[in-house]
Amino acid sequence: MSKRVRDEEAAASNGVVDRKSKKQKSITDDADNAAQTTSSRPAVPAWKQELRDKRKVKKELKRRSKAARKLAKREAAAALEAKQQVKAVKAESGIAADEEIKDNAITKDEEKALKKAKKAARKAAKAAEGAELPVPAALEPHSELASDNEEKEAAAAKAARKAAKQAAKQQSKLVNTVDNTASIDGSIYIEHAGLATLPASDISSFLTTKQITVTNSGAERRPIISFDYLPITEEQRTPFKGFSTPTPIQAAAWPYLLDGRDVVGVAETGSGKTLAFGVPCIRRLSALDKKARSQIKACIVSPTRELALQIQEQLAKFTAPFGLKVTCVYGGVSKDDQRAELRGTQIVVATPGRLNDFIQEGSIDLSHVDYMVLDEADRMLDKGFEEEVRKIVSSTASTGRQTLMFTATWPPSVRDLAGTFMNNPVRINIGENTSGELRANTRIVQEVEVLEQHNKQDRLIQLLKQYQSGKNRNDKILVFCLYKKEATRIEEFIQRRGFNVAGIHGDLSQQKRTESLEAFKQGKVLILVATDVAARGLDIPAVKLVINVTFPLTAEDYVHRIGRTGRAGQDGKAITFFTDQEKGLAGALINVLKGANQPVPEELLKYGTTVKKKAHDAYGAFYKDTTDMKAATKITFD
Repeated sequence: MSKRVRDEEAAASNGVVDRKSKKQKSITDDADNAAQTTSSRPAVPAWKQELRDKRKVKKELKRRSKAARKLAKREAAAALEAKQQVKAVKAESGIAADEEIKDNAITKDEEKALKKAKKAARKAAKAAEGAELPVPAALEPHSELASDNEEKEAAAAKAARKAAKQAAKQQSKLVNTVDNTASIDGSIYIEHAGLATLPASDISSFLTTKQITVTNSGAERRPIISFDYLPITEEQRTPFKGFSTPTPIQAAAWPYLLDGRDVVGVAETGSGKTLAFGVPCIRRLSALDKKARSQIKACIVSPTRELALQIQEQLAKFTAPFGLKVTCVYGGVSKDDQRAELRGTQIVVATPGRLNDFIQEGSIDLSHVDYMVLDEADRMLDKGFEEEVRKIVSSTASTGRQTLMFTATWPPSVRDLAGTFMNNPVRINIGENTSGELRANTRIVQEVEVLEQHNKQDRLIQLLKQYQSGKNRNDKILVFCLYKKEATRIEEFIQRRGFNVAGIHGDLSQQKRTESLEAFKQGKVLILVATDVAARGLDIPAVKLVINVTFPLTAEDYVHRIGRTGRAGQDGKAITFFTDQEKGLAGALINVLKGANQPVPEELLKYGTTVKKKAHDAYGAFYKDTTDMKAATKITFD
């Protein structure tokens, strides 16, 4: 490398070093100048800094006080608006002035609670004004005062939150009063405006067409002839989207049930009684608070396990959206599993025997039950459950309880039971039979075949082949037997002839009975052989034919058997085998046939038309029943 090149590189290197040195010196000089400038400023005096801090504290106090007053004012306005909504609803519903005065007397407690909430809000605002925020930590002499002020501030905030919570709770209570008075407290039933404006002729025509008779109603209520007229929320209305119109028992019973009245419903099986008592129950319980929901509030008693399970299944579809739990209690299964299932339930559906067992051992508490339902009451009495039913009802709430009874007949025994624990009930009859005496469904075609005992099985197979062929091959057929052993024998006989058949009777386990019933309902099995355990209350859809292989012990059981077909407004058919062994029941059967306008075969008339009256425990047969006789006129002598 030449000397000249080396000299140039050295010079360049020295130039870079000189530039870096100059830049570093410049940065150092700037820092020194800044330090001199800062040190030259005078320090802020302590009194001035304290004054600034106090101004900040005062400004923050003013902001918080304004926020507290604004919160109290907003909550009070919301509560007042809710109360005005109550008055508006009452005004639209045409409630008379004297009723409104009475209602104002009822809501004194509500007004008192509202005033209390406002007072608490004012206290919160005042507390916020009186509280001083802590002075910044730099002012050490005021540290104790800062701690004391923190406590005051926390207390003010707590009081404000409490006031807001009370006001919100009062507002919610007033709004709920608007929504729920029609069905919960029973004091006011607000009729839907659309229903109220219907012509009286339309209502009269509906009652006549549907054969609805209402007695002891007091103030008459228009039937709720459309689901749109139900006083329920849109959320509660969702499960009814697939329904067309209410059944007669539903339309007639709902207004009185929503009004808080005790009701006796006399209607044929398959008339929609489950929803008749289910909808008001769900409406009532869905408005309860969390504490009330921790208790059993509704109890439904039915005569058989199958019916109890059916009711639970139907109600569960409607209760699920509202967080209500329905539990079924019945015999034949583990008690431990049912005890575990009872936790957190609000609605209990039960058979009398198992429910009484749980009451006696303390596994279930019905003391908070204020909605009591006896379904198929006449059947429960027929099965000897009267004493158990009385024990169950006596275990429920003694005051404020609404009691419902649904029955297919209205005999003296059922009337006596109703008179014991029901409060001036409304009685609703559906059908021509206003007396409540047992009658068969007129939509069912009844055929009676008089034959020899040994010809029954062959004739049964002929009928099954006839009704399980062609366009009817998918029809459901229910075959009734009198005894469990007979049911087993007939089931095996039908199975050997190549038919797909299932059975249900008392000797089968509950699991097997449930499986057979579900298979029949779903159409997996088209023939079901049963004893009278399945003859009452069960809702088995689309049963086209009922065959009575052996006539039951009473005409009442016969009517309930054939009632498994012709349900929900559909037509049905019943074929009954009658032999010399049942000739003592011929007169009762003839009366049932005539009452339903059905033909009476000549072979049946040969047994006579005499009907033996029911025997009395003390007086025997043909005693005079004085239950419905009017009291004698009192004779006085001048």
